[in-house]
Amino acid sequence: MKVLLINGSPNLKGCTYTALTEVEKTLNEAGVETEIIQVGHKNLRGCIGCRKCKTTGQCVFNDYVNEIAPKFEACDGLVIGSPVYYASANGTLISFIDRLFYSTLFDKTMKVGAAVVSARRGGSSSTFDELNKYFTISGMPVASSQYWNGVHGYTPEDVLADAEGCQTMRTLGRNMAFLVKSIQLGKEKFGLPEKEERVFTNFIR
Repeated sequence: MKVLLINGSPNLKGCTYTALTEVEKTLNEAGVETEIIQVGHKNLRGCIGCRKCKTTGQCVFNDYVNEIAPKFEACDGLVIGSPVYYASANGTLISFIDRLFYSTLFDKTMKVGAAVVSARRGGSSSTFDELNKYFTISGMPVASSQYWNGVHGYTPEDVLADAEGCQTMRTLGRNMAFLVKSIQLGKEKFGLPEKEERVFTNFIR
């Protein structure tokens, strides 16, 4: 079992990283392999809707997105962590996950997803909602915790002092490990859910 943790902050070991390490620690304790990948400092552009990926199987911009795509395909779970910028996720992170999710053609069904947000004070809920939408459009079960998955603080030391936030991260890690393992057992016994042929409806009358 392996879970990728995406650090969407430009700060290598800032508040978002500190929150992710709390999740990582409990995943490791539960026997789940992990890897933290930092993307917030990368020079990444957004999707241009060219749809070349639908024929080539990878993004037309051959950068970090294509490098990480095989790891995404191989993993059993994905945690996306972001600082809060204007009540939203970091723009570089959004460019990365827009292209990562759109350009990868493999079936993401039943990979476990989780969002983690870090704020000094406010904007966490809207950022949390924004990130969860990537999972719910992709057939990925969302791991929850004892509270919405966020920490508060201006420095890593502040985050570590946020006792409830850190506990929320640890609970998330345990819940995610349980889900990843349970889904693996379910796939072995029952397989993946049956899929209907996809229907696309435009809301134009």
